[in-house]
Amino acid sequence: MAKLKKGVKQLWEEAMAEVTTISPEEAMALHGKENVVFVDIRDVRELVREGLIPDAVHAPRGMLEYWVDPESPYFKPVFS
Repeated sequence: MAKLKKGVKQLWEEAMAEVTTISPEEAMALHGKENVVFVDIRDVRELVREGLIPDAVHAPRGMLEYWVDPESPYFKPVFS
C-alpha cells in the first residue's frame, strides 16, 4: 500500500495559509450585508440538531468546491 505524501497536519497548515479567518464579531458585523453570502458547511445531522445559520446557504463540505466552480456541472448560481 502506498503511503500518503502529506499528513493531515501538513494538509491543514497548507489550507490555513490560503484561508482568511475572521472572528465571530467580524462575522456578525458582515451578516445580512447584501454582498455577503454565509455558507454553512456543517453536516446535515448537525443542521438537524442545531439549525441552519439564519439566511445562510447550506453546502455540504464534500460538495463545496463543485458548487462554487462555474465550470462544474454541479455549480450553484448563489455562488456567482
